[in-house]
Amino acid sequence: MRQAHSGPMAGRTVLVTGATAGIGKATALGLATMGAHLAITGRDARRTEDAAREIRAAGGGQVDVFVADLSAQAEVRRLAEQILQTLSRIDVLVNNVGGYWNTRHPTADGLERTFAVNHLAPFLFTNLLLDRLQQSAPARVVTVSSNAQAQGRIDFDDLQGERSYSGARAYSQSKLANVLFSYELARRLQDTSVTANALHPGVVRTSFGADDPATVQRVFIPFLRRFMKTPAQGAATSIYLASAPDLEQVTGRYFADSKPKKSAQRSYDEAAATRLWQVSADLVGLTTAGDAP
Repeated sequence: MRQAHSGPMAGRTVLVTGATAGIGKATALGLATMGAHLAITGRDARRTEDAAREIRAAGGGQVDVFVADLSAQAEVRRLAEQILQTLSRIDVLVNNVGGYWNTRHPTADGLERTFAVNHLAPFLFTNLLLDRLQQSAPARVVTVSSNAQAQGRIDFDDLQGERSYSGARAYSQSKLANVLFSYELARRLQDTSVTANALHPGVVRTSFGADDPATVQRVFIPFLRRFMKTPAQGAATSIYLASAPDLEQVTGRYFADSKPKKSAQRSYDEAAATRLWQVSADLVGLTTAGDAP
């Protein structure tokens, strides 16, 4: 018989994407020690199972494992379906998965990978799980952005970086998109008990961007690592947004160091947020009535 677990998150199911390493794994570990039932996603089956074992050892509770490459929309849809069949409730969705690519990589759908993984994947995934989140309410959607959102611009004329590509520009655009998405989602869910917030985790020591690093990452990061946050420190704000009782009705906000902060001026442009939502819905095939809230 499974042991009953206690803690501030006991009885709650938390789904964390990209939880095999870094901030995602640290977020899952932290919430598991608070008694939550964790569900984690990763691209690689072995690494995801290894992470699950570590999380179970830390929290002693249930950890469900799901494997998918979120750069492909078919995989996002398959993952969402599998999760809906497995999890009877989702109290918290942490959209943590993300990446940085210095050169342009098209996905299986022919989209630019940074925009596809960092923005379109959480956009589609969240929408596919919204009914379950609303059934589980009060529920929370927590999306990991970055301070790079402050440099971001949504280039509607070249969202996929086909005319001109820069890894830094694509990343900043995707992180601004995370904030615009969170704020627009909060507006669309304002009459429900589902909240949506975004956050900056800080500059964290992880293998982030290692697949295709920029020169600055190769040259300077080794020297700067000792000044960076540990993954556990970087996960603190995600854990706070997922669990703090006083945030149950706080929505449409941006946090850093577990405190509300003002995000970039562009992130408050409601017309841009509405346009981005519609363009994103078109790109992921969520244009039929009832698919998007």
